[in-house]
Amino acid sequence: MNFREEAEKNEQWIVEQRRFFHQCPELSEKEVNTTKEIGKRLEEMGLTPHYYDGYTGLTADIKGGKAGAGTKTVALRADIDGLPVEEHTGLSFCSRNDGVMHACGHDCHISMLLGGVKMLMDHRDELQGTVRILFQPAEEVAMGAKYMIEHGALEGVDAIYGAHIWGGFEAPYLNFESGPRMASCDEFRIEVNGLSAHGSAPHAGVDALTTAVHIVSEAQEIVSRYNDPLNPLVVTFGTINGGQRFNIIPNKVVMTGTVRTLSAEMRKKTEELLRSIVEHVTAIHGATGTLEMQYLTGVVVNDDEDLNQIAEKAAVKLYGEGCLKHLEKMMGSEDFSFFMDEVPGVYGFLGSYDPEKGYTASNHNDCYTVDEELLKRGAAMYAQFAFDYLEAKAE
Repeated sequence: MNFREEAEKNEQWIVEQRRFFHQCPELSEKEVNTTKEIGKRLEEMGLTPHYYDGYTGLTADIKGGKAGAGTKTVALRADIDGLPVEEHTGLSFCSRNDGVMHACGHDCHISMLLGGVKMLMDHRDELQGTVRILFQPAEEVAMGAKYMIEHGALEGVDAIYGAHIWGGFEAPYLNFESGPRMASCDEFRIEVNGLSAHGSAPHAGVDALTTAVHIVSEAQEIVSRYNDPLNPLVVTFGTINGGQRFNIIPNKVVMTGTVRTLSAEMRKKTEELLRSIVEHVTAIHGATGTLEMQYLTGVVVNDDEDLNQIAEKAAVKLYGEGCLKHLEKMMGSEDFSFFMDEVPGVYGFLGSYDPEKGYTASNHNDCYTVDEELLKRGAAMYAQFAFDYLEAKAE
């Protein structure tokens, strides 16, 4: 079975879905209308959506005509939330929701998976197992995947496939490389407490601001001196807030930031080093300090070679040997990692960078959009991977 021609036949419908959902983006955990509209389309295809009481997102099962005892279930996932970004693409189907935009391409993911589902339903009788469809909310806040897992979305699932349309990767190439693909993402909060005094008498107080500055400076040594330079690691301070007035010694400073790495070992060690820096630097300056660390998403790793091969062979079957291209691992994150912690998975990328056609904006940019000719590729990959996986595992 080859879904390339099927995708081309359904291209107009897939594009229409992308434009509809692009116009009505909703923020994480507020994707109420998005969930409802996706559900309508699944029902029109003959599926029975499963909704969550008090939460967004949905699932549905395509039980193949050749499914039976011992056959497998493969999951296909698309994320559905928008971002708090004011759109400036100038598209005729621009966002109608002020201050909200599908700036990460999740509108494309929705339409591509809907297209994949439509094609699989047309060939339902030939499927040698079950396809679990996951339209996941709240990816941008790293909450949706965890919620779906906790509420049974992966029960009975043997493998999962996910993919992202990517502004930093050349169109129309695909990538399903093995190994680490996206970094873990953690958030930290450091609070420094000192003692207020008049700005003319700094010796009478404990300056929380200068203490905080030393913490920021010392933290740079984590990357430059405690980490193997061959291991990617980022420690970024994103905010620093404190002080009351220009002539008052600040008594409190709060800083927040993020840690990104591809190493589980360095993820833990970085927290330990940050905690030690806060403890010792504040002690030297006569202040006190606390560190709060929130672990968000893990590393996205394509470590199941069987799934990697199924994905790559599916891509080549659709678009030939030249469709695959190298893409460097990246420090961005994805809560698809939670799914991969539970079941074997593969995560891929579809390039959308095309300067000749004017598509140069990156994901999360207020001008991010894509050449809609790419959408049929993503849809075909959803359908082809699911079909081929079930066929391979039925043998």
